[in-house]
Amino acid sequence: MPEKVLHARTGREQTGPQDLGGRGPARINPADQEQIKRHPVSFARICALFAPHKGAIAVVVLLISGSSLISLAQPFLVRSVIDTALPQKNVPLLAWLAAAMIAVAAATALIGVVQTWMATSMGQKIMHALRVRLFTHLQQQSLAFFTKTRSGEVQSRLNNDISGMQAVITSTATGVASNVTTVVATAVAMVVLSPRLALLSLVVIPPAVWFSRRVALLRRDITSTKQAELATMNTYVEEGLSVSGVRLAKTLGTTARDAQRYAESSQRLIGLEVRSQLAGRWRMATMGIIFAAIPAAIYFTGGLPGSSMSIGTIVAFTALQSTIFRPVMGLLNLGVQWVTAMALFSRIFEYLDLVPDMAVPAHPVALDPAQLRGEVRFRNVHFAYDKGAEVLHGIDLVLPAGTTTAVVGATGSGKSTLGALLPRLHDVTAGQVTIDGVDVRHMAPEVLAGIVGVVSQESYLVHASIRENLLLADPGASDATLWQALAAAQMADLVAGLPDGLNTLVGARGHRFSGGEQQRLAIARTLLRNPRVLVLDEATSALDNTTEAAVQLALDHLAVGRTTLTIAHRLSTVEDADQLAVLMAGTITEVGTPAALRAAGGDYAALRAARDFEPAV
Repeated sequence: MPEKVLHARTGREQTGPQDLGGRGPARINPADQEQIKRHPVSFARICALFAPHKGAIAVVVLLISGSSLISLAQPFLVRSVIDTALPQKNVPLLAWLAAAMIAVAAATALIGVVQTWMATSMGQKIMHALRVRLFTHLQQQSLAFFTKTRSGEVQSRLNNDISGMQAVITSTATGVASNVTTVVATAVAMVVLSPRLALLSLVVIPPAVWFSRRVALLRRDITSTKQAELATMNTYVEEGLSVSGVRLAKTLGTTARDAQRYAESSQRLIGLEVRSQLAGRWRMATMGIIFAAIPAAIYFTGGLPGSSMSIGTIVAFTALQSTIFRPVMGLLNLGVQWVTAMALFSRIFEYLDLVPDMAVPAHPVALDPAQLRGEVRFRNVHFAYDKGAEVLHGIDLVLPAGTTTAVVGATGSGKSTLGALLPRLHDVTAGQVTIDGVDVRHMAPEVLAGIVGVVSQESYLVHASIRENLLLADPGASDATLWQALAAAQMADLVAGLPDGLNTLVGARGHRFSGGEQQRLAIARTLLRNPRVLVLDEATSALDNTTEAAVQLALDHLAVGRTTLTIAHRLSTVEDADQLAVLMAGTITEVGTPAALRAAGGDYAALRAARDFEPAV
């Protein structure tokens, strides 16, 4: 089956395989079939995941087969006890048979523990390798991939789908081996005990299987609806009880509406749960009658005139009869299990087959960040998103080492896009972006991240302490170094006044602090990286004038001695820049000092005239 190599594409969320003991899926999910058709996966590729564990797989299969065969000795021991040991009052034989029964139970239990340990360990190792491989591969994707893909979809494939594979590896695969062994061995044992009763069982099992599958169909449909309703409830929780959601609800006055939506969803869930529990009850009752009739039919057949079956044989046969139904059901659902498993593998390999838009250089240029001068050049740079219309057209711009260059222009002119090319958040469509003559595409990602620091309008703080957020930039930094960075970012006094100081939790996305405080913490973190080149992407555009002044002071300290590219929204913040570039509709129209461009009366002068009265944010 051919395999496809995809660019950034996404699939649909789905659940993994479920337990098949009467409530699981009894028919193939169309979404699974669609996924396999969209991204087929060869069986050889799946087998490659298991290749390092061939020895463990062989041992597990032997253990399963051995356990199934040993457990079949139990009915024959029971027959000997009833037919021979008890009637003859043969105490030594009775003792041996009882000991054998205990030994069989102990052996199967021990084998079950060892088999579970080996299968689970093997499955976890495979999942670990695949999980890390997928996480690492997704890190190499461009921002365009994450812009187009829902974060929940990425999390679903990384967590739910790979976790679903655990059932495939540790339950489904071992269950197939166990079911096949159990069914074959039980059927043989039943024929050995009594061919006539074995024939009777073949007549009784099909209707029991049919009833069970019908119940499974009903419950599966209701369960799918119930899972969808649970997903809706989870969405309501996320929207209504997250920090941003609570803030929105309180400011819009929608708390009562949100509570009502949640209550209605919960009410629907009540009905679905009741339907799920009642689904197929009359069929289950019929099955109960059938199962009660099976031993009754066996006893009746064994008691007919001319029957030569002993009581022990009848009891042993009844025990075997009761054990064959579940493995038969498991085997009947094998096709569903196979499609579900292949769909999981397909979804995971679909992401692994994504070709990164920005390839990591196979042989990166060796650079010592400490020796860089920091001269940045944009050489005939063109850029378009997703092969659409160009956003930047032939940009030529030089940022001399150690200077500050501000880029201004109307909204949508491409300023932030230009700034994103320097840290290689996107790759140019044509042209080059170089630092000291080296194309950023030829640098190792971790080296480039150490050379170029970014402070954007939206600072991101992880839900951890201030110390942990700062140490992301320099894991080995001492507390003294952290305090120096906070002082440079105008945050030391505020943090020192907090009861927990550096150990203060910043909250979800930094909501413990104001926007300006979050920005200054992000600046302190960037200072710890000590980058040679700095990109300031409208870092103060969302702040009020007072907060902007404090943040601008921190930015000025951060920019000292560095090559700085400032993407500016407020023209008042660029008057001290060494040079100014005006970007209009993706093209640079003017470059010069702020004073020279003011005097020239061109685009910069027009922008200033349009923004003479910049409102406070």
